Amino acid sequence: MITRRQLIAAGLGAVACRSLSAQPAAEGSRLLTASDVHVADYPTVEAVRWIGQALERQTGGRLRLRQYHSGQLGRESEAIDMARFGAIDITRVYAGALNNTFPLTQALCLPYVFDSVAHLRRAIDGHVGDSILRSFEQRDLVGLAIYDSGARCFYNTKHPLHHPRDLHGLKLRVASSDIFLQLMRRLGANPTPMSLGETFSAMETHMIDGAENNMRSFQSSRHFEAARYWSESQHSYAPDVLVMSKRSFQALRPEDRALVVSLARQSVPVMRTLWDASEATARQQVIAHGVKVNAVDMPAFRAAAAPLLAEYRKQPQIEALYRRIRDFA
Repeated sequence: MITRRQLIAAGLGAVACRSLSAQPAAEGSRLLTASDVHVADYPTVEAVRWIGQALERQTGGRLRLRQYHSGQLGRESEAIDMARFGAIDITRVYAGALNNTFPLTQALCLPYVFDSVAHLRRAIDGHVGDSILRSFEQRDLVGLAIYDSGARCFYNTKHPLHHPRDLHGLKLRVASSDIFLQLMRRLGANPTPMSLGETFSAMETHMIDGAENNMRSFQSSRHFEAARYWSESQHSYAPDVLVMSKRSFQALRPEDRALVVSLARQSVPVMRTLWDASEATARQQVIAHGVKVNAVDMPAFRAAAAPLLAEYRKQPQIEALYRRIRDFA
């Protein structure tokens, strides 16, 4: 029996083959495919577009990149599998979607590990980021870059959240990550795993009461039209990660591999510049639309999340990364 995932992979493989066959027959020419669930002007999409433009320019058109944004190729979990099996070449995914298969990414997603965006950037720009990127090769991927994605906060359709008890009974969308499922339960909410694309209609139909995400995604997904309360819990700074199929990577010439890695690293400040500007604009837009933004009792949220953090720190690899991350605080 053929699964939906296999159908997607087979279909994309056919698309890639047709695209390649339409290209000039120059030796070593290749069209790479990249996917993202975010919209066309999202900073991560723009950063990967920048990689493609630089790649084409520096190879004289021999290497090119075609992007499929806005979830055209399915969910992030599907994109990860398609990249691992070589059906697509590059994908940008949220670190939480990688937690189960790539355990070191858990250190990036745990609650209240990072104090700020600046703290996160210092950590992932150094040996913490390097060690996590290297870990992807164990499962058929190549880690290219880590893109930060701001502070994750709660938003809902019911009321402001000031204290963890205000979450009790709320049904909140979370990504398919054990860490976030456990965190929601510890805070008293009822976690409901679903894709980002399903969340708006789920709030409109009252299937769920809200979700958690960063401000830019809250705005770009237009969730602010359904959820009028944004609470600054800043419970996670879980970043985005750019990965490449190991099979696709190894099929490139050595000099092309080095170029792809170099351009991916150079795209990080490109993404950050776009992110900082667009996040500020997104905040202004949702507030102008009537969203009520409130501070929370941060010590109470940290205390509620502390047992979960302690549980994960029992793992030696996670504890080692945690200590290194805190060194950058």
